[in-house]
Amino acid sequence: MRLYHGSINQIKNPNVSKGRNSTDFGKGFYTTMNFLQAKNWALSKQKMTKNDAVAIVSIYEVDDDLLAKSGFNTRIFDSPDRDWLSFVVDCRKGIEHKYDMIFGAVADDKIYTTITLYESNVLTADETVARLKINEYYNQISFNSEEAVKELRFVSSLIVTKDTVVEDINE
Repeated sequence: MRLYHGSINQIKNPNVSKGRNSTDFGKGFYTTMNFLQAKNWALSKQKMTKNDAVAIVSIYEVDDDLLAKSGFNTRIFDSPDRDWLSFVVDCRKGIEHKYDMIFGAVADDKIYTTITLYESNVLTADETVARLKINEYYNQISFNSEEAVKELRFVSSLIVTKDTVVEDINE
C-alpha cells in the first residue's frame, strides 16, 4: 500500500516525536492514502511559511495488512461517528492515548468548524455526527509510536505546485 505525507521538507526517516500534541489523533506522523490530500497539506504548509519553502509530498510503501498486524495497538474508525468525534476532541485537547497507529477521517477546516460548535454546546453529538456525514472527508493514518513508524519504507519525494508535480527530488 502507498502512503503520502505533505510537508515543506523531504522526510526519509519520519519521527513521531516531532508532531504536534493537539491534532486529530494526537502526536504522531500523519500520512494518507490520497495523493491529492497530501499535496494539499504540503501546499497549505508552504503558504504558512514566510520563506522560499517548496511543497513536498513524500511517498512511502507499507505492507497491505499494516493495520491488522499483530504486535501493534491499532485503532480504526470506519467513518466520522460518535466514537471518532469523542476521540478527536480528546486528542485536540491534548489528552494522550496508547495507540501505535490510528486510521480514520481527517477533521479538516469544514469538519473542525462543526466540531467547534459541538465543543461549544451549540450542537449535540448526534447533530454533529449528522453534519459530518454530509461532508466529503479524506482518510489519514497516524503513526504514534517509534515501532509503528518503522513500518514506513521511504520511496521518493515530489515537489508539487497547485497545478502540477514539478519534479522528483530523488533523481
